[in-house]
Amino acid sequence: MLTRPSHDVVVIGAGIVGAACAYYAARAGLSVGVVDRGPVAGGTTGAGEGNLLLSDKAPGPELDLARLSARLWRELAEELPAAIEYEAKGGLVVAAEPAGQQALRAFAARQAAAGVRAEEVAADRLADHEPHLAPGLAGGFHYPEDAQVQPALAAAHLLREARRAGAVFYPGERVTALLLDPAAGRSGTPGVRGVRTARRELAAGAVVNAAGTWGGEVAALAGVRLPVLPRRGFVLVTEPLPRVVRHKVYAADYVADVASGSAALQSSAVVEGTPGGPVLIGATRERVGFDRTVSVEALQRLAAQATALFPVLAGVRVLRAYRGFRPYLPDHLPAIGADPRAPGLYHACGHEGAGIGLAPATGLLIADQLTGRRAVDRAGVDLAALRPERFDD
Repeated sequence: MLTRPSHDVVVIGAGIVGAACAYYAARAGLSVGVVDRGPVAGGTTGAGEGNLLLSDKAPGPELDLARLSARLWRELAEELPAAIEYEAKGGLVVAAEPAGQQALRAFAARQAAAGVRAEEVAADRLADHEPHLAPGLAGGFHYPEDAQVQPALAAAHLLREARRAGAVFYPGERVTALLLDPAAGRSGTPGVRGVRTARRELAAGAVVNAAGTWGGEVAALAGVRLPVLPRRGFVLVTEPLPRVVRHKVYAADYVADVASGSAALQSSAVVEGTPGGPVLIGATRERVGFDRTVSVEALQRLAAQATALFPVLAGVRVLRAYRGFRPYLPDHLPAIGADPRAPGLYHACGHEGAGIGLAPATGLLIADQLTGRRAVDRAGVDLAALRPERFDD
């Protein structure tokens, strides 16, 4: 039996980005419905490490989003329970060779001009930051504004707060169609006025596509193109340890891997401790569709690169490995905002591996567009660079 309750906005997706959109929209006074094919954080968010990074972002729209989000995450850490495991622990990027340190120095100088704090660490001072780092490294840069959060818990608590403000959650319901109104669009393009699942229709004044790796499929339901592709990644989880890794530590080549558009397997060590004790080891990237096959090569690379950075991990047991799919767009920027090709449709997807960090800014910017008012200073975020229709140009 179909039911058709009405909402001001329906958010498709209950990952961290969808939860943030629901949180800020509900807090702005909108009536919100959230639909997801699975549970909270059942997709990319549940497989994330929880990175809240400025250190890996070059000056431009993504860094501007990250700086706004960093401020919002600090506010959320005061509002949400300690269970989200927010840690303002900082990041440490290290170089194995002098040429790598020189490249880090140039990158940090560009970031500093954009307002990012970065401090060079000489080779003989690396142990002051991370006593268990391998000897012989050329140096590094410390980024005090880098942080970490437990992504699934953060999504759950954001959605819980949205529900306290009146939002309604519809888990386990895949959106099969968008409700289209020919009269609502322009130039013959129908407007989006809600969603349909196997169980119900939800009428709404606006629909937010926060479907992550399925964002392209949702866009296609409205007859528009958004070329979101899945980019697979693996993470190793060790047995619980004393705090042998203090910061989020990664090798300099991680920045290049993030920016690369290659479909081939890429890996660079990203190592961090957690409040519970296990050490998380990433990160790999490859475009293989939604293939969930465990890649032994990827896991071996991660283990070798992590122990090269932290020899103390060589004798540590790995308890499990998990994989997830980052929602990748070809220019490495998310799609955020209203889609003029389908009036009533808003996009909040395509963040690739930065979705956890960029979620609050994304949610706030979407709420601003939905309400027509600006909640806070947007920190210079260039929404034109993030427009969903840019891939048609």
